Amino acid sequence: MNVAPKKRLGQHFLVDENILGVIGRLAELEPDDVVLEIGPGLGVLTRYLAERVARVHAVELDASLEPHLRHAGDNVVLHFGDAVQLDLHALAPEATKLVANLPYNVATPLLVESLDGLPRIERWCVMLQREVADRLFASPSTKAYGAVSVLVQLACERTGFHPVARTVFRPPPNVDSALVAFRRTGMPSNFRRVKQVVAAGFAHRRKRLANSLELAGLADRQRAEAAIEQIGRPATVRAEELAPSEFLALTEALA
Repeated sequence: MNVAPKKRLGQHFLVDENILGVIGRLAELEPDDVVLEIGPGLGVLTRYLAERVARVHAVELDASLEPHLRHAGDNVVLHFGDAVQLDLHALAPEATKLVANLPYNVATPLLVESLDGLPRIERWCVMLQREVADRLFASPSTKAYGAVSVLVQLACERTGFHPVARTVFRPPPNVDSALVAFRRTGMPSNFRRVKQVVAAGFAHRRKRLANSLELAGLADRQRAEAAIEQIGRPATVRAEELAPSEFLALTEALA
């Protein structure tokens, strides 16, 4: 059955089964795993997962794809709705791995939310736009380094990376893609506050960090500059110069 991808949903269906083995290896799938998959599409990855793990929770926005997914496996639980809006932890509380060809238009917010919103997830293996994949573990003072880099690196370490050809999708996207795998290493207890400080810092990338924190209403200029100097940085520093651990120290200094 042919399905016309919906452009408004940014659909690029995974159709080449040769990439599945790479996903399985990077995800380190085990027979007792419970996996959360977001954006299963035509179910190519869903069926592969179902044959190898205990249970798959598949979350799909497009209900018209139900005929392609209903026979993916007896151990597949389908959820139709917007993954950005749904309470994924309530839907799949026992999931310990997130394995997905993520919808590129919502991949970054989904990943950031999963860090603390899905506390039982220990390992991620996700297909992303190459530009986004490069951001996750970028180094400070590089063009790719941003808020998502800081937040992911505070909670995780990268375990695998694999560039992916455009031909594995239908229709082929206009951008390059990559698989990136990472595992949880810990979670700062004040992560929600850290998120606020990081978001504020990168909201005005060209401004000094102290100015950005003031604009976000997190601290007045004098207090922001004092906190920045307290962590050993000059008051003129920009957000992109700070390492993830320094954002953690800055959040504590601002408290």
